[in-house]
Amino acid sequence: MTNWMEVYLAIIGQTPTKDESSMLALITEADIVVQLVLFGLLAMSVGCWVIILMKWRALSAAESKSQAFLDAFWKSKRLDAMYDQIDRYSGSPIAAVFKAGYVELSRLTQASNEAGGGGGIALTNEDNLERALRRARMSERTEMERNTTFLATTGSTAPFIGLFGTVWGILRAFQKIDVTGQATIQTVGGDISHALIATAVGLAAAIPAVMAFNYFNRRLRVLTSEMDNFSDDFLNIVKRHFGKR
Repeated sequence: MTNWMEVYLAIIGQTPTKDESSMLALITEADIVVQLVLFGLLAMSVGCWVIILMKWRALSAAESKSQAFLDAFWKSKRLDAMYDQIDRYSGSPIAAVFKAGYVELSRLTQASNEAGGGGGIALTNEDNLERALRRARMSERTEMERNTTFLATTGSTAPFIGLFGTVWGILRAFQKIDVTGQATIQTVGGDISHALIATAVGLAAAIPAVMAFNYFNRRLRVLTSEMDNFSDDFLNIVKRHFGKR
């Protein structure tokens, strides 16, 4: 019976080798439960690799844009000038924090002007600015962490899903021994092979997921720390130049 892999190889003009045919036969002849386990693990692995590639690109862009924003921010002498060119740093979580802080600062100074306060903001109103910065940081962190939990879930569950397929394959092997009364390699070899394949696929899905999760977590901690530091610096600037008692 021709399987999907043989069809694919025929389309690209390749003929499966004897070893490839044997491996494909093992998978296609496996019990439906083992096949479902293998399919589920394959889907999880593909999903992880898609997330890994997308997250790597997103974090790389966030880091480069954030560094460019910080360089420009500390060279600039006016906050409004930085706000006018904020679109240049789209994708930077630090730029997003600055934007939220500047919008809140503008609202507070406008309210102060309307109340005849001369454009400064009272120290009691600085809590509003701090909350706006904190909300922006939390929002950006949540966005950066999106889908990373799937990597952690795959890393922690894939080996057990593979183990389930392994146990199922071994149970079927024991059932065949009970029915035939023979414990030969011809009797149980196929089911044992299916069991080992499930274990291997489970580990193949889990290991990259765990490594990627830890790697991205480290980069996220660095970006989170930079956002926290920038928020503190922004608040200090506001207190020096806009604050009033």
